[in-house]
Amino acid sequence: MGRENQSCVSEFLLLGLPIWPEQQGVFFALFLGMYLITVLGNLLILLVIRLDPRLHTPMYFFLSHLAFTDITFSSVTTPKMLMNMQTQSQSISYAGCISQVYFFLMLGCLDSFLLTSMAYDRYVAICHPLHYISVMSQSLCFLLVIVSWVLSSSSAILHTLLLAHLSFCGDNLLPHFFCDLATLLKLSTSDTTVNELFILTVGVVVITLPLACILVSYGLIGATILKVPSTKGLYKALSTCGSHLSVVALYYGTIIGLYFFPSSNNSNDKDSTIASVMYTVVTPLLNPFIYSLRNRDMKGALERLLHRAKVLTQ
Repeated sequence: MGRENQSCVSEFLLLGLPIWPEQQGVFFALFLGMYLITVLGNLLILLVIRLDPRLHTPMYFFLSHLAFTDITFSSVTTPKMLMNMQTQSQSISYAGCISQVYFFLMLGCLDSFLLTSMAYDRYVAICHPLHYISVMSQSLCFLLVIVSWVLSSSSAILHTLLLAHLSFCGDNLLPHFFCDLATLLKLSTSDTTVNELFILTVGVVVITLPLACILVSYGLIGATILKVPSTKGLYKALSTCGSHLSVVALYYGTIIGLYFFPSSNNSNDKDSTIASVMYTVVTPLLNPFIYSLRNRDMKGALERLLHRAKVLTQ
């Protein structure tokens, strides 16, 4: 009985992506490039928002936190995957695996809440423009971010504690490129009923409710836009909201399929691994392009920053 909350294994073996050995070099270069673009692109967002006073608004306040979250979220899994691909090593320690699960879940939940806050910000800006400044006050913005951090951390801690209570005395092969919670539950030799029930329960708070809030916000935005006779205003609003909704669909769609139904037998490990790449690597990569480079204010801020840098170097 004393071994029930102990792990019989000291490490796990990550089998990585389902690719042929001769393709390792190509995929290593591809994912390294994507990771560097993710980090540098989001760092550029943080720098521009920090240096340009015109971007010190609620929208860009949330965007800066989203950029930071995407950097750290991608850094939780991608560097380890790249190192394993380069060194041909598959091992990750038990403690490292549990830590990876915690930060992955915490940052993933934080992304969800930040996307919801951004959707609410756009709802107020489009549906109640005259009250935008008073509603989206600095105190409310800070409160939304703090609550997002607290809820995300609490959820991840509870998941991690329940996971650490399980025993892993059998197979230690993980058919994944990181320590995925659902995959770990399949390897456990303990009863995982409580873990799966907790996933479903917490999923309502960190996935279903935020997604519902986002859909309601954009439903109200759409109703407001249709009342505006201006074709130019309609196109501008749809271009902004369409990009955001595309990322929301990609992000929430894969997470709901993989984690809201962890015991589903309709998807195999290969499909699960490929789907995970979409929100661990691709979604953070898209952030600089979707939320910034297609934004007129961000483009103007980038131009001013480059002009300032050019003047200083002369």
